[in-house]
Amino acid sequence: MADEVKKTQVEDIDRSFYDFRYEVNASFQTDAGLTPEIVKQISEEKNDPEWMREFRLKSLEIYNRTPLPNWGPALDGLNMDGIVTYVRPNTEMQAKWADVPDDIKNTFERLGIPEAERASLAGVGAQYDSEVVYHNVKKEVLEQGVVYTDLESALKSDHAERIKEHFMHLVPPTDHKFAALHGAVWSGGSYVYVPAGVSVEIPLQSYFRLNAPGAGQFEHTLIIVEEGAYLHFIEGCSAPKYNVANLHAGCVEIFVGKNARVRYSTIENWSKNMYNLNTKRAVCEAGGTIEWVSGSFGSHTSCLYPMSVLKGEGARMEFTGITFAGNGQDLDTGAQVIHAAPNTSSHIVTKSIARDGGTSNFRSAVAVTKDAKNSKSAVSCESLMLDDRSRSDTIPVMDIACDRVDVGHEAKIGRISEEAVYYLMSRGLSEEDARALIVGGFAEPIAKELPLEYAVEMNNLIHLEMQGTIG
Repeated sequence: MADEVKKTQVEDIDRSFYDFRYEVNASFQTDAGLTPEIVKQISEEKNDPEWMREFRLKSLEIYNRTPLPNWGPALDGLNMDGIVTYVRPNTEMQAKWADVPDDIKNTFERLGIPEAERASLAGVGAQYDSEVVYHNVKKEVLEQGVVYTDLESALKSDHAERIKEHFMHLVPPTDHKFAALHGAVWSGGSYVYVPAGVSVEIPLQSYFRLNAPGAGQFEHTLIIVEEGAYLHFIEGCSAPKYNVANLHAGCVEIFVGKNARVRYSTIENWSKNMYNLNTKRAVCEAGGTIEWVSGSFGSHTSCLYPMSVLKGEGARMEFTGITFAGNGQDLDTGAQVIHAAPNTSSHIVTKSIARDGGTSNFRSAVAVTKDAKNSKSAVSCESLMLDDRSRSDTIPVMDIACDRVDVGHEAKIGRISEEAVYYLMSRGLSEEDARALIVGGFAEPIAKELPLEYAVEMNNLIHLEMQGTIG
């Protein structure tokens, strides 16, 4: 009998777990490009209220007169004339998993979403291309008065006025060019409302899958958590790889009430033809807490800097993130915080890994207003480069307008210790496995903060990216 070769975890992982795709079966899609006619067409397909139609067209005007950012990663390869901004899958939103079309259902089954729902989630929303195709919330959560649905359904419900009051108020279309683009062509996304004093003990989750080549995804997530309430919201993203550019320019707005707490966890595992230009922002009232846990993998180019506005006294922000950039990737990530009230605090901890010529930059901005006395902010970033072709830079900005504050920044950039590799190899590990183990240990503090299934996915992705590192 032939000798059996025991496979390692690295060898067992197959990139097709994420790269599988199905034939595009759209019931409707716009032409490629961005014109007033296309924006009006999207609005008509959505049956928007008049104020939203006007909002979209005004956002398009802002987009057309706003230049591309003149800092950060190059966006030369992104041509909006070749991007289809709206693709509607051939199904209506379903509340029963069995009613979802087989190709879409198989996609999310392979990604483990229904299993995760059954095991540990209070509610799940699944978006496929431009539309939410499945939404379900446990009865006990609904009985608490929690609302979790797709944003477009909420826009036509009793929550319409609340949405109008909050929609793109934290991230206005004037914020930057891709915020304006989002305002013009947004589609899908989630709406969460948690009443005062309610604690949602089991997480809610949305998963976004982009299947169509040359398309964009522009979901909008709006979360409102009232005084003294608690929510953990999990977001996952992935897409198959194509040889044309895809674009993700979603938007997340989180309103954290007085003494409320929100944790927002995400793993973004886009394919390496994706431009990921997402915008996330939260505002915290007095005593409120926002916690960001972020993993950025995949994508050709990323610009992702969640911002927290600490508006009320004693508000708090924590950001924990990890970025892994491989060959052909330019991932520019970080966090921003504005201390706008006394006794506020923020803590930013990030780790980045670059290999095979990849670029992984950390960019942060801490602003302390003149009214934010006795506030504290600590920023710590560590970067690990796995070869001499990769690049990792730290670009911190601190704008302090108050002298009664405690603000600090610490950065470390280095390479894997050859002594550590030698030690592990002397214990029987191959060189590749030794390096993978060291990288896994470097990332482990971040994995601790992620929900279990996402921590496993993150570790798998790191091991996956380590393939081919040696030699």
